[in-house]
Amino acid sequence: RSHLEEKHKMSTILNDLSAVPDGALDAVLLKSVEMPEGTPTVRGYDFEGPLNLQKMLDCMMTSGYQATQFGRCVDEVNRMLKWRLSDESIDDTTDEEERDPAYRASLRCKIFLGFTSNLISSGVREQLRYLVKNKMIDVLVTTAGGVEEDFIKCLAPTYLGDFALKGAELRKQGLNRIGNLLVPNDNYCKFEDWIMPILDAMKKEQDETGVVWTPSKVIHRLGLEINNEESVYYWAAKMNIPVYCPALTDGSIGDMLYFHSFKNPGLVVDLVQDVRAMNDEARTVGRPKKTGMIILGGGVPKHHINNANLMRNGADFSVSINTAQEFDGSDSGAKPDEAVSWGKIRPEATPVKVHADASIMFPLLVAQTFKRNFEPKP
Repeated sequence: RSHLEEKHKMSTILNDLSAVPDGALDAVLLKSVEMPEGTPTVRGYDFEGPLNLQKMLDCMMTSGYQATQFGRCVDEVNRMLKWRLSDESIDDTTDEEERDPAYRASLRCKIFLGFTSNLISSGVREQLRYLVKNKMIDVLVTTAGGVEEDFIKCLAPTYLGDFALKGAELRKQGLNRIGNLLVPNDNYCKFEDWIMPILDAMKKEQDETGVVWTPSKVIHRLGLEINNEESVYYWAAKMNIPVYCPALTDGSIGDMLYFHSFKNPGLVVDLVQDVRAMNDEARTVGRPKKTGMIILGGGVPKHHINNANLMRNGADFSVSINTAQEFDGSDSGAKPDEAVSWGKIRPEATPVKVHADASIMFPLLVAQTFKRNFEPKP
């Protein structure tokens, strides 16, 4: 349609609206600015034709809302995976080692992965194990439940239940509910039978050799002791990937340590040694080297990783997946820009948060990033 035709059509419309009060007309028919060239348009996946799951996932970026946030998470993680020191320029401050082309091409972004205990209880455990087994992650941070539930699953299964099951009835049956999952209390009895002799051995080694146990050393030891390839921490121990858990006593492991303190008192677990080690995981990654954070859920794992990256004035890449909101001032619900104000994420970074259930989003994220784009380490 020609410009003259459009002009004539608009003139006709305005004539037809001549009786409308000017204020109302101006407010409703406010002139828009021209959108910048290349601005993405909204378009979702069209199911016409053969099913193409890859194309469906790719279309999430242009679908809007949290689907678009998920697409941005995919891009952010892929940027973590793609980055090499060779992407950065060399200047007068560059160390001699960092001038070597082979070294520069081999040095990657250091990736911190944090997750809450409910995700180990769920099927996300299998995706976490995949990442650890294949050395795709450099540092893990979780909660006490995120440690013990992995080992407990090696001893006995967790079952699907329902969110609506009544707590009083479940208690009578010795069944513990985690959302819509069920864990028989007998599983924790089996866990006690398994862990108590290990705690005895650790106490003996402490007394005889002077070893100083820390949460990360305890988790490493338990990973070796479980000797089960289904375990996340078996693979973390085997691949020498550190696992930090500053709240190690806040769960069944804490119960076991409590009981052990009566049975065989004296075992010491040093938190200070671990907070130094955790902070140094980030601090020693000097510029222009980069760190990335992938955080599932909130609470201790989220803040522990963020705070470690404060020691280097912020992470370079950041992805968060949780359902928490910021209106109550919680760190769990805080948007990434709040972390920028604390120096925990770099001001020039492009962090992303998707408000969604990680049990849905994380498998899709792994499929779109690590599974497709991770290059095996030598």
